[in-house]
Amino acid sequence: MFMGEYNHTIDTKGRLIIPTKFRDQLGDEFIVTKGLDGCLFAFPKNEWQIFEEKLRTLPLNQKSTRKFTRFFVAGACMCELDKQGRILLPQTLREFAGLEKDVVLAGNLNRVEIWSKANWDENNAYDDMDDIAEQMTDFGI
Repeated sequence: MFMGEYNHTIDTKGRLIIPTKFRDQLGDEFIVTKGLDGCLFAFPKNEWQIFEEKLRTLPLNQKSTRKFTRFFVAGACMCELDKQGRILLPQTLREFAGLEKDVVLAGNLNRVEIWSKANWDENNAYDDMDDIAEQMTDFGI
């Protein structure tokens, strides 16, 4: 399980250091793709395979499922750690998530989310957590 929040920076070449605690679980190669809420998702290969299998079951005759699958798969890339524990994020993914310098890597159960610091602060203020917590009772939490 991925958990924790780490602040790092992207260098001018688009390289990002992956925290040691995440490296062990992600492995030397893992998948990074567009995520929801304006961040990127990083999946270990085994978790990506589970997600991919679920995407394969979606009906091709529905436009929304084709669009949903395309969103995650078309921009996905295999990232490989270098000897310094960095990955090179493609320009298209950096642009999608607004990653320029300051970055937050946040563990979220089966994946790591990669956020620009500004988007992280804006989307994760948690000032509405009481309302959200009340809604979670519908899910048995």
